[in-house]
Amino acid sequence: MKTKPSSKLIALVGGSGAGKSWLAARLLRAFGDEATALSLDDFYCDLSRLRLSEREKVNFDCPDSIDWPLFEGVLRKLRNGVAAFTPRYCFVSHTRLTEREARSPRPFLFVEGLWLLWLPRIRELFDLGVFLDCPGSLRWQRRFARDLNERGRTTDSICEQFLNVVAPMHSRFVEVQKPWADLVIEQPIRQTELSRLFATIRALRTEPAPGPLEVTGSRATTPLVKTLQSL
Repeated sequence: MKTKPSSKLIALVGGSGAGKSWLAARLLRAFGDEATALSLDDFYCDLSRLRLSEREKVNFDCPDSIDWPLFEGVLRKLRNGVAAFTPRYCFVSHTRLTEREARSPRPFLFVEGLWLLWLPRIRELFDLGVFLDCPGSLRWQRRFARDLNERGRTTDSICEQFLNVVAPMHSRFVEVQKPWADLVIEQPIRQTELSRLFATIRALRTEPAPGPLEVTGSRATTPLVKTLQSL
């Protein structure tokens, strides 16, 4: 298989409703043909073996619900300039769709998800980690609107899930990733912060090609990370 130049991987991390998809869309518009995007949501484990009533009881706000080996394999291929096929997930039936999507490497790959910095071996694949810090009230409003309009949930089920599952899982698995991010951006995002982020991402293209990374409990300290930490 023909190999293309390696891609720079940018992680967009934050709680449910923090604005990850919105930011990914803005970045895609800004970088055009230089970029492509990927969502961790498409890598939920396939639950087609279970009855629908059992699928609806699964905790989808826990990292264990993700098919991490599949996700890691796709990231490594795209990072190394190799095309990959990615799954698609249906949140109405809680199953993986049969069709897959072909992904071609681009100079920049924007990946959005809840737990991209949670596992050290996944965290170290990213060239830049961005954490979206969003107030709980705003995340709740966005989550409610999405689940009601796009995922066919009832008002009662959305409220119950957010209070009993989403909020505690956010504290346990999402918020704790903030120290591992290279940049923390507060919502709502100002234009000046967006411009700074665009410039930071473009600067990644001037960084040396990544060498082997040692998996540790914190992010590798590259020259770019040192620069960001000093801002």
